Amino acid sequence: MAASELYSKYARVWIPDAAEVWKSAELIKDYTPGDSTLSLQLEDGTEVEHKIDTQTNHLPPLRNPNILVGENDLTALSYLHEPAVLHNLKVRFVDSKLIYTYCGIVLVAINPYESLPIYEEDIIHAYRGQNMGDMDPHIFAVAEEAYKQMARDERNQSIIVSGESGAGKTVSAKYAMRYFATVSCSSGEANVEEKVLASSPIMEALGNAKTTRNDNSSRFGKYIEIGFDKKHCIIGANMRTYLLEKSRVVFQAHGERNYHIFYQLCASSHLSEFKAFRLGCADDFHYTNQGQSPVIDGVDDAKEMNNTRKAFSLLGINEGDQMAIYQILAALLHLSNVEVKEQSADKSSIMPDNAHLLVFCELMGVPCEEMAHWLCHRKLKTTTETYVKPVPKINAVNGRDALAKHIYARLFSWIVGRVNNALKSSVRQHSFIGVLDIYGFETFDVNSFEQFCINYANEKLQQQFNLHVFKLEQEEYMKEQIPWTLIDFYDNQPCINLIEAKLGVLDLLDEECKMPKGSDDTWAQKLYNTLLKRNAHFDKPRLSNRAFIIHHFADKVEYQCVGFLEKNKDTVNEEQINVLKKSQFEMSLRLFEDDEKAPSSTNKKSSPGRAGQKDTKKTVGLQFRQSLHLLMDTLNATTPHYVRCIKPNDHKAQFTLAPVRAVQQLRACGILETVRISAAGFPSRWTYQEFFVRYRVLMKQKDVLPDRKLTCKNLLEKCIKDQNQYQFGKNKIFFRAGQVAYLEKLRSDKLRLACVRIQKTIRCWLARKKYLRMREAAIIIQKHVRGHQARCYVKFLRQTRAAVVIQRNVRMWATRRRYQKQRSAAITLQCLFRAYMARQQFYKAVVIQKWVKGWLARQHYKRTVAAIVLLQSCVRRMKAKRELKKLKVEARSVEHFKKLNFGMENKIMQLQHKINEQHKENRELSERLNVVEKTQGVERERLSREIENLRRSEQEAKAKAESVPSLLEQLTFLRQELDTTRREKDELEKEAKVYRETTQEMVEELNMKNSLLNNEKDELNKLILEQTQQLTEIKTNVVKTKQLEKDLNEERSRYQSLLSEHLSLEERHRDLKEEMDLNISPSKSGHKRTDSNYSSNSSDFSLSLGSTDGEDSSTHTEDEDQSTVDLPVLLKLQRRIKELEQEKKSLWQQIDKKEEAQQEKAKVCTPLLFRQELESENKKLKQDLNELRKSLTEESKDLVPPAPGSLPYQILLEQLNSSNDELEMRKEEVLLLRSHMVRQEALKYKVKTIGSSLSLNELNSVRELWLAYEGLKETNRLLECQMREQARIHSEETKTLQEQVSKFKKEKEQQQKLLAQSLLLPEDARIDASLQHEITRLTSENLELMELQEKQDKTIRKLKKQLRLYMKKLEEYEGNGMNETVQAINITRKEKEYQGMLEYKQGDESKLLKNLVVDLKPRGVAVSLIPGLPAYIIFMCLRYADNINDDQRVSTLLNSTISSIKGVIKRRGNDFEVVSFWLANTCRLMHCLKQYSGEEVFVTCNTPKQNEHCLTNFELSEYQGVFGDLAIQIYRQLIKCMEDILQPIIVVSMLEHETIQSVLGSKPTGLRKRSRSSSVNEAVTVDALLQRLSFFHTTMNQHGMDLGVIKQVVRQQFYIICAVTLNHLLLRKDMCSWSKGLQIRYNVWQLEEWLSERELADCGAKETLEPLVQAAQLLQIKKKTEADAQAICNMCTALTTAQIIKVLTLYTPVIEFEERVPTTFIDTIKDILKDRVQSFALMMDTKKIFSVTLPFTASSVALETIQIPASLNLGFLSRI
Repeated sequence: MAASELYSKYARVWIPDAAEVWKSAELIKDYTPGDSTLSLQLEDGTEVEHKIDTQTNHLPPLRNPNILVGENDLTALSYLHEPAVLHNLKVRFVDSKLIYTYCGIVLVAINPYESLPIYEEDIIHAYRGQNMGDMDPHIFAVAEEAYKQMARDERNQSIIVSGESGAGKTVSAKYAMRYFATVSCSSGEANVEEKVLASSPIMEALGNAKTTRNDNSSRFGKYIEIGFDKKHCIIGANMRTYLLEKSRVVFQAHGERNYHIFYQLCASSHLSEFKAFRLGCADDFHYTNQGQSPVIDGVDDAKEMNNTRKAFSLLGINEGDQMAIYQILAALLHLSNVEVKEQSADKSSIMPDNAHLLVFCELMGVPCEEMAHWLCHRKLKTTTETYVKPVPKINAVNGRDALAKHIYARLFSWIVGRVNNALKSSVRQHSFIGVLDIYGFETFDVNSFEQFCINYANEKLQQQFNLHVFKLEQEEYMKEQIPWTLIDFYDNQPCINLIEAKLGVLDLLDEECKMPKGSDDTWAQKLYNTLLKRNAHFDKPRLSNRAFIIHHFADKVEYQCVGFLEKNKDTVNEEQINVLKKSQFEMSLRLFEDDEKAPSSTNKKSSPGRAGQKDTKKTVGLQFRQSLHLLMDTLNATTPHYVRCIKPNDHKAQFTLAPVRAVQQLRACGILETVRISAAGFPSRWTYQEFFVRYRVLMKQKDVLPDRKLTCKNLLEKCIKDQNQYQFGKNKIFFRAGQVAYLEKLRSDKLRLACVRIQKTIRCWLARKKYLRMREAAIIIQKHVRGHQARCYVKFLRQTRAAVVIQRNVRMWATRRRYQKQRSAAITLQCLFRAYMARQQFYKAVVIQKWVKGWLARQHYKRTVAAIVLLQSCVRRMKAKRELKKLKVEARSVEHFKKLNFGMENKIMQLQHKINEQHKENRELSERLNVVEKTQGVERERLSREIENLRRSEQEAKAKAESVPSLLEQLTFLRQELDTTRREKDELEKEAKVYRETTQEMVEELNMKNSLLNNEKDELNKLILEQTQQLTEIKTNVVKTKQLEKDLNEERSRYQSLLSEHLSLEERHRDLKEEMDLNISPSKSGHKRTDSNYSSNSSDFSLSLGSTDGEDSSTHTEDEDQSTVDLPVLLKLQRRIKELEQEKKSLWQQIDKKEEAQQEKAKVCTPLLFRQELESENKKLKQDLNELRKSLTEESKDLVPPAPGSLPYQILLEQLNSSNDELEMRKEEVLLLRSHMVRQEALKYKVKTIGSSLSLNELNSVRELWLAYEGLKETNRLLECQMREQARIHSEETKTLQEQVSKFKKEKEQQQKLLAQSLLLPEDARIDASLQHEITRLTSENLELMELQEKQDKTIRKLKKQLRLYMKKLEEYEGNGMNETVQAINITRKEKEYQGMLEYKQGDESKLLKNLVVDLKPRGVAVSLIPGLPAYIIFMCLRYADNINDDQRVSTLLNSTISSIKGVIKRRGNDFEVVSFWLANTCRLMHCLKQYSGEEVFVTCNTPKQNEHCLTNFELSEYQGVFGDLAIQIYRQLIKCMEDILQPIIVVSMLEHETIQSVLGSKPTGLRKRSRSSSVNEAVTVDALLQRLSFFHTTMNQHGMDLGVIKQVVRQQFYIICAVTLNHLLLRKDMCSWSKGLQIRYNVWQLEEWLSERELADCGAKETLEPLVQAAQLLQIKKKTEADAQAICNMCTALTTAQIIKVLTLYTPVIEFEERVPTTFIDTIKDILKDRVQSFALMMDTKKIFSVTLPFTASSVALETIQIPASLNLGFLSRI
């Protein structure tokens, strides 16, 4: 592609900048080849001209599209170069607050200088099992990849963590080890993971120090091998250290510290155990005060010392060794304060009374004089003599410091050895993962021997890294079958040869060290002479002859030669070491015992003198080179994983990236070299499906072919003409750098054109729609205007016509009226005249007619009145009858009183209404009074004004009287008027006075009423206040109850979690015990368990409940027997007391039943025929029994009677049982016959009464009333008799109850006395006394019961005599003959009635539980039989054991059931159906124990038959709690099993799967492509998740699980779905987009629909999905203004602040038209949410299990109807 196409107008490029390294600019005009400059505009609007080198024609690098900015992998960028890498890291680190980024196989970690909540255990579990490309970059992802490859490939792994000081290497290595310790389980040895993690604080205390760049800088390199066994569990670890910075012990620069352990020791000097060390503040010692920075902000050295001591103890270093370590460290501090005094130029001395020297020698156990001597002297040996020579002060101080460094190095090495011994495992190591925490490339103003070794190590590591990257690229190309072309990359082998080869820097240094007079200057000259002109990587500074320059891969570094020889030789005065070897301090001897083990043969073979001894000692450079080669061999034998740590700035500012420092480190750590290698080949790689989905918009419909590969090829041939820019692999398309950006440009152009077209069409549609609306509006306006005009014209026409019509009609009316008046006058005259004439002629006839008509009218009136009277009397009689009946009914009912009350209520309402009307009238009167007063005042003022006017006029008249005499008449007139007005005024005043009095009275009445109303108002206010107080109390009580409920739920969840932990620990203890037993007795390993010993009949629950077994079971251990010695006796006593009380109640009930039965027998007589039939049947049975006895006696005359269990005995038992059953059936038939006879008698009586009632109906109404009155009197007498009888019975009962109460009081007092006496006795005598007391009490009660039984026997004999008499009478009655027809009686025989118990033999418990629990398959039972059948069968067996009062059977059955269910759950706990089945049955068994316990709380819903089946002899409330705990344990196992099934499909179905393909799109990915959790062919959709949920729900319903428990399980399911989905959303940047939010909301809607379909909407599952719904809404809502921020904060109430910020930070546009969330908007959200009180956790707790409640649910299944299927193989059980 031509440069003119890429460098067109609006293209963005990067240009160099001194401050920011690179600046972004935009072309303001197209570039044409040959131009010398580029016209650019910076982001701040400044226009610049960028010069182009005409020779190289090198254009500035292009900038990636915005959609590619912020990618997880730098290799996903289309343009791979330095500015693109730097900008991507800056966007992720500064804007998105993401510290991790992939760069191919490297994880780039930038130190945020802030603690982030991204290392919690829930995040570790989120990364567990995930592919490296699936989640956002993280150190846990690298650790998981290493762990997975170790397990999958069976190959050792290494994680190489490098970077400069302060970049965060130690923290990254620590978190990697924490990940391994968390995800792997310890194998065999306890606390292996804790020991591995405990090594970190120890090594940090001894090997880390504060520097100017880092507060916790590692001053040594370490390689930790974490060992794993075949199960990939940690078994141990081993540590190798490299190049400890010993010089820091004696010297620190300004602002730095010594190693942390010294400051921790000084901070803890006040402790009693450290008093002997005589320490003080760190500023008091020379080795700790040179840096003048003894304190680190935020670090408590005393607390860190405590952590270090705990770590030592955890690693098995005893307290004595720890104190010895601290003693040596304290001695070193005192050694630093030893002052050396100068006596002369070449002589020095130390005062013998130097306090610090004395303390040092005392702590080290050496003589003070000898140590003081050798600190200021040295021994010189020649071939013949030995000289002791004093040394000058400077050499003495250096010797003292060398001794301190040597001691500290030996101590460090010894501690590392002890740590390795503690981490060493006895189990053979199968594989390991190594974590290398080593210094990165370093360059300072002054570089010495340490920097030289560090950079040498980094050269070796960089070479290994380059080769590994090159190898991976080659493997990728070969796998995809792409032609391999050699990629040129930087090879640093020449630089490595310069350092380590023969006649290299290290070789020449070792040679110079062997020279007797070797010095740094002579070594520098050798370097110049040997290497200066022969090696291009070696150079000499211009202005120095004591330095040299090496061109490393990262940069050139100048090293100062001063100190190289001394540091390489690492010499120390041997006499000082000899003094320490003579120490009486054991730890000192341990540190130097290696020197004493030097082989003597070496000394013999070597030449005499110092030369031979020097040859035996290795230099530091040689040791470091050998250890480095060993390290490289180890790394080459493993699969490496790289972590490059970057220090963002030198000021330790949070989330601030300094571009210059970042680029320096990127170049030094090889990141840019990785980018360059990737860019040299084909960095962008797409699968054909991803490419097709992304760039489908560039194709036409006809270009889409079934073959995706061919389709992509055709598209690329059209879009990219240069075929060298891409390659087609087997599964992927490979693009060179910049091609993806070009395709993205084509795609965005196509989408932009499409958007323009859509906008054009929409705008046309909107304009046309607007025009049509305006046209339609104009037409409507015209229509209405024209209509208005037409209506006005029509109105005018109508008015004109109406006027004409009105005129016509008025004229007609006037004329017609005049005519009618004339006509009526004429007719009136004619009428009068004609009437006069008629009266004159017909007067007599009219009189006769009048009298006749009057008589007829009177006769008709009399008949009518008589008929009305008759009708009224009939109606009134009928009404009177009805009223009488109503009165009779009302006399017996309460309706009458209700009516009366109803009338009273009406009256009350009327009175209330009247009061309200009076209040209204009072208000009206008061208003009228006010109005009248106002009118009177106005009238009074008017009259006064008139009077004044009249007075003025009178005065004027008087004045003018003389001049105007004519006005006198007017004056008199006015006087008259004045008199009238005065009279009127007097009258008005009188009326006003009367009215005032009346109004005053009314006001007083109103005031009284008002006061009453005020009193009532005050009372009402008081009531209101009281009610408000009550309401507040109720509210507070409600709040308290809610808080209590919350506390209860928390306590329940805490108890359940503790219970599960306790039970898991019990199981673990049991397993370990079994393993120990197997190890102790290997000879019994072949023993197989039989039915008899299958279930341990004394589980752990028997200890907690106190098993009442009297015999020792075979599976009991001696410890269990000893622990349960006293429990059976105590429990038997308590249980026996309850049993005897229940027996007493049952005896009283039996006595009452016998009395009732005797009364019924006395009342009813059995028919003769039926009695004869029964007698014949009994005779037959007797004959059969006699024959059976004879046969038995004849067969075995000389033998003993048949033994139980023999065949004759069984036959006899069967015969006896059958006869008993037949007898019971006959008894039932007799009872039915009796009831039939009673019904016949009742029918006869009813017929008689009906006949008499028919005759009575013929009587008149008076007779009826009299009979009704007599009936009422009779009923009243009967009721009075019944009331007297009931009162008598009640008084007798109260007497008996009082006697019983007094009796019980006496017994209680006696028992209290006996209890008080027994408490004074010893324990054995106390038990005997209590037993003796119970025996005496029971014997007395038995005697009383025997007396009662004798009385009952007497009454029975009397009743039998009466029965015989009645039988005789009945025979006589039948002998006389009865003519009545007897109807045929059909007696239906009842089937055999069962008692709901199952009989089993002693010892059948194991067989029962083996068939019913262990070998049972839940699927068949759940489908074919009733739910909860095993629970019912076990409970029916329990009822049998309770019925026979066998406590041993009860305890054995229950304990064996518990242990068997536990065993099934333990073995098959991963099978959901098994766990669900036994959860349902355990709950059902627990509910049965409650339902049939007899407690009032649980028996309310029982039927009478179920109440008869209640347990009678044992109180098993303890076992109810035990089964509840077992159900909780099974519930938690069910949740765990369900979580294991759902976990793999949640993320794929809820997040990854796209319902509508090609709608959401996908972005370009890098080298670490995100691997789908499932393949395309086996895509997991939401439907698959719903199918799994449906399977769970159906299974639980089939097993008969309680609805409440099912709802809790569904709620837990939905919480798991929400938590897992949200956690992955928070850890996956590629999932945080608008389209993904739409997909999540659709998936959540499907889950809610599933709930609605199964009527589970009220189970609380929807509420658990609320965080996920709000996160999806957060992805879709507008995110620009402050109002949007407020809306987000109001909406996201279920999300924490950290989660909201994380989602907004991770929000990534999928298409160019979306925008990223501005940082200012995120800051606004933070400001709004800063006061919100909530958790700061980022992740949801996926392991959280809601506390479960098991509400009681009564069963409607009748126990007597349950039948045992043959498939269960329970033939040894028999129904009773």
